[in-house]
Amino acid sequence: MDFGKAIEALKAGNKVARQGWNGKGMWVALMPALYLEAGVVNGRTSKHIGEGVALDSQPYIAMWTAAGQWQPGWIASQADVLAEDWEIIK
Repeated sequence: MDFGKAIEALKAGNKVARQGWNGKGMWVALMPALYLEAGVVNGRTSKHIGEGVALDSQPYIAMWTAAGQWQPGWIASQADVLAEDWEIIK
């Protein structure tokens, strides 16, 4: 499938990957918007946004890497955008 269909699949809650990616087990997922009241925000986050501040996180795409690490903020390359080897990961 092409990148447009991959984005539609992400929006529907699926994980997607390219057949052409070298790393095994890599995929991307759309993380939905998240709002946390100020009292619920953890210390790691409030260290950067300030104590007593609510967290208003916008949606973003994250990748599960071949090294088994979560990488938030994945950005597609031109090759990824033009590729037609996208597939839904079960």
